[in-house]
Amino acid sequence: MFRIWAKVFKDNRMIKNMVICNDNTDMRRTQKIFVAIDEICHRLDLAKPIWLDSTIAEFKRYDKVRFRQDNFIEAIDFDYLEIHVIEED
Repeated sequence: MFRIWAKVFKDNRMIKNMVICNDNTDMRRTQKIFVAIDEICHRLDLAKPIWLDSTIAEFKRYDKVRFRQDNFIEAIDFDYLEIHVIEED
């Protein structure tokens, strides 16, 4: 089981959250992450974030990353989107 927890924060408060599960064992870890982010953005009606070098490094180090305004082309009405891998086979 591969699960990612997505949280949207505004003014230091979590305003939305969801967990995405992926049981597909044929996919590599990176593919599971991108599929989960696509699903999160679709369900929360968000634009897809851009992976900057700093966000990639943060995600590799902590299995958690915060996407701020710099990671989005469009303006966002929240402070950041946090993605956290909470379970992995």
